[in-house]
Amino acid sequence: MEKTTKVKENKNIIKLLKKNRKKIFILILLAIIIYVIYMVVQLVKRPTDTVYIEMGKIQEKETAVGYVIREETILKGNNYKNGIEQIKSEGEKVAKGETIFRYYSINEENLIEKIKDLDEKIDQAMSSEKSLPTSDTKALEEQIDKNINELYEQSGLKLIRNNKEEIINDMNKKSKIAGEQSPAGSYLKKLIDERSEYENKLNSGAEKINASVSGVVSYRIDGYEEILSPKDFGKYTKDFLEDLRLKTGQIIPMSNEGGKIVNNYYCYIVSILDSKYAKDIEVGDEVKLKVPSGKEIDATIEYKTNEDDECILTFKIEEEVEELISCRKISFEIIWWSKSGLKVPNQAILTETKGENEIHYVVRTRIGYEDKIVIKILKANEKYSVVTNYTSEELSKLGFTATEIRNMPNITIYDEVLLN
Repeated sequence: MEKTTKVKENKNIIKLLKKNRKKIFILILLAIIIYVIYMVVQLVKRPTDTVYIEMGKIQEKETAVGYVIREETILKGNNYKNGIEQIKSEGEKVAKGETIFRYYSINEENLIEKIKDLDEKIDQAMSSEKSLPTSDTKALEEQIDKNINELYEQSGLKLIRNNKEEIINDMNKKSKIAGEQSPAGSYLKKLIDERSEYENKLNSGAEKINASVSGVVSYRIDGYEEILSPKDFGKYTKDFLEDLRLKTGQIIPMSNEGGKIVNNYYCYIVSILDSKYAKDIEVGDEVKLKVPSGKEIDATIEYKTNEDDECILTFKIEEEVEELISCRKISFEIIWWSKSGLKVPNQAILTETKGENEIHYVVRTRIGYEDKIVIKILKANEKYSVVTNYTSEELSKLGFTATEIRNMPNITIYDEVLLN
């Protein structure tokens, strides 16, 4: 009975196979086609899976956000509500004692308008005056004409301002000479005396502010000059910095109430980091920073504190200081290390064990022949390695025989190696 049942089952299976053999054939055919396509792709692809060795540079970089800390000396006078006239421009270097800006005096606009009207009247009176001394005024007139011509050719704000001041001073000198030579009570002398009176009022009412230290002039004041200073790096905790609520890249606005002198020799950048490199670095170590201008500059670790799983690093820089004056918080890159040499993709580097040593090598292809070349990795990041050849002594220590060392090929620039 049992035997009969098995025979029936076998017959049913045979019938099922006969019935579906067309479908089975199609499936087998599809599998063969897919396999053939795969093999063709591999054959076509294999010759392009190589790369040429070139000289290059690799880096380990990290993007960070930092707070700019600098020495800043505020300059502010009693008449700060009157507004200021800039004598030194934003970013201009000054010495201690130089006049930086002045506050406008009371009724200054009215006095300036009166002086302007008098200048026009004096000019008209002088043009009709016949008894002016020719030797002194002629030299001044030539100098005035020269400065006026140069004014049209200049583009720098500082140069234009200086030239304009020279023209005004020479014109005033010319007026005074004319007034001194004019008869007492004459119309010209009366105008010049009146102008001198207004000018004295204008100068006596103005408050000039001088630099208390040398450095770079800035009129960008935001109230953080004392808060973000290099007096105590220990106070810069994560909470302290985040509570400032500063926006990255925000430009400090210009002030019309005062100015400041910034130390342009060095400044600091404080950053909160959690990377392995940040945790391992020590005070005094050197790195490179890529600042917003795009320039890579040298930096030294000035201060370091650990806070939970993060650390707060203070970088000291002596370049691009003036470029950072307009910001309090910036985005920048830390270049922890950089290495130049023969640059190889990590995909091309294979590993094997020789005794107790792990050996790295690449496979060079040349005119259809392949050679295994042992390499020494100097530095590596996620994608590339900078490599070189071992010395004979180093190879011997790794366990290679004298014959192996003698016959071992070296890796050179423009070698073509396989990608694994």
